[in-house]
Amino acid sequence: MNGLSTALIILGLFLLGGVISFAKQKMPKNLIAVLSIGAAMSIVAGVMYWK
Repeated sequence: MNGLSTALIILGLFLLGGVISFAKQKMPKNLIAVLSIGAAMSIVAGVMYWK
């Protein structure tokens, strides 16, 4: 595990927290969808780079 993979995973978790927060605030569904896609891509990229 190196710095880049760690940063990508942390970024993905931060974006996931934003998804949860925006969902609680009843923000537009399109914004939540884009944010969740970004979070998933960041976490997957961090995990793939780690392996």
